[in-house]
This record gives sequence, structure tokens and C-alpha cells, in this order.
Amino acid sequence: MKILYICHRFPYPPASGAKIRSFHMIRHLHEQGHEVVLATIYRSDEEREAGAGMETYCSRMITAQVSKVPAVVRMLSRLPTPVPSSMGFFYSPTLHRLLREELSGEPRPDLIIVHCSSVAHYVADIDDVPKILDFADMDSQKWLAYASYHRFPRNLGYWLEGSKMERAERRLAPRFELSTCTTPEETATLDGFETGARTDWFVNGVDTEYFSPMEETDRHQICFVGRMDYYPNIQAMVNFCAEVWPALKERYPQLQLAIVGAEPTADVRKLAALEGVEVTGSVPDVRPWVGRSRLSVAPLTIARGTQNKLLESMAMGVPVVCSAIAARGVDVEVGKHLLVADTPEDYLDQVGLLLESDERHEALSIAGRKRVLSHHTWDTAMKRFDELVGETVNSRRT
Repeated sequence: MKILYICHRFPYPPASGAKIRSFHMIRHLHEQGHEVVLATIYRSDEEREAGAGMETYCSRMITAQVSKVPAVVRMLSRLPTPVPSSMGFFYSPTLHRLLREELSGEPRPDLIIVHCSSVAHYVADIDDVPKILDFADMDSQKWLAYASYHRFPRNLGYWLEGSKMERAERRLAPRFELSTCTTPEETATLDGFETGARTDWFVNGVDTEYFSPMEETDRHQICFVGRMDYYPNIQAMVNFCAEVWPALKERYPQLQLAIVGAEPTADVRKLAALEGVEVTGSVPDVRPWVGRSRLSVAPLTIARGTQNKLLESMAMGVPVVCSAIAARGVDVEVGKHLLVADTPEDYLDQVGLLLESDERHEALSIAGRKRVLSHHTWDTAMKRFDELVGETVNSRRT
């Protein structure tokens, strides 16, 4: 088949959650023998150059540059309108024109796949080609959650964006033959909108050969991994360092905490002043940091969909202690494959258990990796994806 694949970020290199899912979908379609035409935007020449590796998996790429200033202007211009600002941020008149040219030419695509609702408007009105909209996560609920953690007037801005995005999601889903998410919980949210749209889900995977156990570990190091200009990650670590870290450090004086992730904000950089805390900034490879850690923590209070950081840590045999809301995004049995904590006392107990008990640590390490191998490989995810693609194309033919 000829497949037009539209996504909101250049999916290469697949080094962040916003790129990993789309990259593996495209790579898989290519490996299945399909002709994939990628359509996306990029923010800089450096990003476009870095994304050249995507050419291996695509017959052609339709791209347009959107620099930061025009993107912000379009985003702000949507504020007084019913259109979500997110859709303005990811809009390119050039890409829109190129897509119209692509869709008016021959041969026509056999299928259109859109990854992320923020770019679904490019093809929402196309009715003569079967379409799949991969929401992945329901972005509206993320913005609405942000509103409850901020003061006026910022909370009003988040509430407005969340409300507008939810209306857009309700409107978009019925325009596609199928809408997909990463977890049953995200799908239940979409179903709760009662749009009548056909919905389903398939998991995010992890490359279990790339993320595999390391021989050398440091029983005195724990870690957190994630982009540190992303609000849920910022909030998680600022709160953890204020509410949990002092008691952990007092109980385990040799303990070190590595906060690993690009673009740390000023609030995050300040955490490096705490005894035993290291803020790395961008690193070429997170695996050495995760692999040598005794355990990883993910004390997120805002989390939608699958947290790749959990899967990657489990795949490396590094036990995870995370919040209940973060654990909802992975297919695991709490207590057997990872540990959950939601209060400072819980984190102190669960982290302490893994620091002190080699037996419990080893059991969780082995069980966590086995669960990823059985439920969260990309092969597993793509088998379900193939079924959904086949059902969508065949539904239009019959």
C-alpha cells in the first residue's frame, strides 16, 4: 500500500517520547513492504539534518520548516478563537499546500495515518481515503490537569486550551475510520466523549536489545530520566527533592540521585545544590545512567498514556518506584513488576526496600524485564497495529 503518514514532530532520531512511537510505526510499515510518504514539520536546519536518517524508511518526505517565532504567533492568534493553540503551533501553510498537492495527484494513498491530534486538521476533511488518527494520549486531559497545578492567570490559559482541545478531539474522532491510543485508560477517556467513533489501542514498545541489563551497577545511585523542560517532570523532581530526598539522604548518607534529561529549567538546575543530587542536562545516551542505578523513580502526579522511562528502566533490569498514575500507562502487575508510591512515606519505604534487600531487588529486576519482553516489545505492539490497519482498510472496501 501507499501510506501517507503525518506527524507533528520529525520522528528521527527517536530519542524522545514524542518521536519514538511514530518512528517505530513508520519503520514497521516500511519493513512490511509498504510505500510510506512522511509529512511533518521541522523547527531548524539542524533538526532537518538530524532527521535525514528517516529517509531510509520512507519513499519520500514532505517537509516544511516552521521556526519558533511564526509558530508562537500562530499559537497566540488562536487564543480568541475556538481553535486550540496547539494546532496553531504545529501549523504550516506550506505543509498544508504540499499535502493538498499530494492528495490531488496520482497514485492516491491507500491509507492516511495521523500521529497526534494537533496535526489531524490537515486531513480531517479528506473523505475518500481511509484514515487512522493515533491520538496516543488525550492531550486535552493533560492541559486540564495542568490547570489544577497553576495559579491564575496561567491556570485559566491551560483550562482554555484543554477545553478547546477536548472539543476538537470530539469533532475529529468521527472524521477518521479509527482512532487509537496507547492504553485502555486513554481509550476509555476517548470513548467517554460519546462520539460514536471506532476506537482501539496498542501499546508502546521498547527496544529490548538496545535497553538491556548492564553488568556494572552502583547500589548507592538512583535516577530519574526525562526532558527537564517538561512541566510534569519538573514538578515531579522539585517535589521529590523537597519532600522525599532529605529523609532518604539522612537514612542512606551515601545515596546519590541523578536527574538525567535535556534542557533543565532554572528550578531544576537549583536542585544540583542539594547534597548528593546531580543534574546532568542533555546526555548522548541515557543507558549508562539508568543501567548502573540501583533503581529509578518516577514520582509523576501528571501522567497520560505510557511513560517510556518506566519501560526502558524495566527492560534494563533496573527496578522502578513510581506513582500510581504513572503505573497505569504500562501493562504490569503492581508489586510484582514495579513498585508504586504516592506519599513521601511510601517512597521512603519502597526505595528503602530496594536499597536494603538484594533478594527483593533481584526479583523485581528479573520480573520487570520479563514483563517488558512479553508485553511491551515493538514486535508485540506492531502485531496489533497490523491488525488494526488491515481492519481499517478492509472496512472501506466492504
